[in-house]
This record gives sequence, C-alpha cells and structure tokens, in this order.
Amino acid sequence: MPDFFDEGRPHDGLRYEEYREAWSERLDTPPADDADPEARRLHHYLEYNWDRQAQVHEAYAPSGPLREAVAAIEEPQLWMVLTEPWCGDSAFLLPVIAEAAALSDQVSLRILPRDENLDVMDQYLTDGSRSIPKLVAFLSDGAELFTWGPRPDAAARRFEELTEAYDDKMELIGEFLEHYEAGGWEDADAELAERLQAAVGSSPSVVDE
Repeated sequence: MPDFFDEGRPHDGLRYEEYREAWSERLDTPPADDADPEARRLHHYLEYNWDRQAQVHEAYAPSGPLREAVAAIEEPQLWMVLTEPWCGDSAFLLPVIAEAAALSDQVSLRILPRDENLDVMDQYLTDGSRSIPKLVAFLSDGAELFTWGPRPDAAARRFEELTEAYDDKMELIGEFLEHYEAGGWEDADAELAERLQAAVGSSPSVVDE
C-alpha cells in the first residue's frame, strides 16, 4: 500500500462536484487589474476548458463495453485522479472518467490537485513528466488495480507527430487540441473499458499501462 493511501490522502480528495464547484468559483474571480500575464493566461485557460468539459458532458454517453466493465465491479474501488482545471487534456478526458465512475456505487472518484500533491504525482510520471490527467484505481486495501493517462494512445501519437513538426509550443498545442475537438476524447472510453476488463478479470495486483 502506498504511504499516501495509508494516510488517506486520496480519500480526502475532491469529489467531482466539488472540483467543478471550485473551478467555477475561480472563474467568477477575474484577475486583478495589476495581475501578471501568467495569471491572465491561466484564467483564460480556465474559461476555455470549462466550455470544453461542458461540451463533452453534453455529447458523451458511456459505451456498452464500458458500462459492462463497470457493472462487473464487485468490490469497492477508489479512483484517484491527479489533475488541474487549466489542463487542456483534462478538460476533454476527466468528464469521461467521471461519467464512468458515476455508473457504479462501487466506485468512489476523488480528485487530487496535482500542484498541491507533487509527491504523489511523482510516483506516477509519464516518461519522467508530471503529465495529467492521471487516473489510478485502488481497491479498499490500497492495492493498485490499474493506471490510465495522461491521454489516449491515439492522442499521444498525434502529440508526438506535432512535436516533430512544430517549434512553437503554442501552435503545437492549438493544433493538438483540434484532435480532441474532432472527437479524439472518445478514445478514452474504449481504453477505460479495456483497463477495467483486465483489472476485474485479474488478481488484485497492478495491471499496468
């Protein structure tokens, strides 16, 4: 069992409704007149991502395979997600995770803000990077069932392609987000179903990426 799990930190994380509520409150507090450019840019991301997550919720319905995989859960699971509302990937992907979790009373979704939990984040790096969102599913005894994130395989490949094509980071991100806008976030549904199917059908050890 990870020390942070034994300490109850995932259990004390934000429920999804609390996470969105805190996000909404930040939106209602615009940057001060003398705010630096970084603070203004952050608020801009919060606004855009709020619209993006709302669009996903409106368009998304969990697939049959994902519903079946969640329905097969027979014992409590805690799904910990490390993320931040300014993250473009998370705006598209966290709603899929949240709607999947909501399908079963056996699943408790808790969100840990990455920047307040870097010691936890550093146990789930992606190629040495603190990339988010990162989902880690636990049994009640702290055994890890599976991890997922920070993005679907197809999105990861697209990002690598654009990294080779662009030197300007903002241009890269702008075009990359078009992958999600075109429905790339839907790949998260199939990958979550696969993770769950593998986890439920295996012993409670780690089913890794």
